[in-house]
Amino acid sequence: MELDYIEMLKTLAKIGAAYVIALPVAINRESDAGHNAGLRTFPLVATAACGYMVLGIQVLDTTEAEARVLYGIITGMGFIGGGSILKNESGVSGTATAASLWITGAIGLAVAYNRFEIAIALSLITYLTLLIVPTFKNSAFK
Repeated sequence: MELDYIEMLKTLAKIGAAYVIALPVAINRESDAGHNAGLRTFPLVATAACGYMVLGIQVLDTTEAEARVLYGIITGMGFIGGGSILKNESGVSGTATAASLWITGAIGLAVAYNRFEIAIALSLITYLTLLIVPTFKNSAFK
């Protein structure tokens, strides 16, 4: 089997795009002290989701089979996010990080399907939510 260099470049471009589009979320999480996921985790989550889905799209024959890959990625993202939620005496923490990890997986999936507008919108909405909403939350509920 011969390598298809054009297809390889397309795949690398998608994985690279997923990485870059996830960076705003990663930068936000990294800049806030105390988060267990940040600049390395979020882009890797996006690239992994993108990579698995691109592989599924290219290798599997039916959309039903692709859907099973998609379901598996979504479920796995929920599992990874669940690991970042911690409960202690003072309450629950990590829910925003968990949701952000799940959304970052969706960024990778959107890129895999060439839906860059969805990936960028998810990244922008997540970044702005993480940046702006804590200000309102702290002033309104304390």
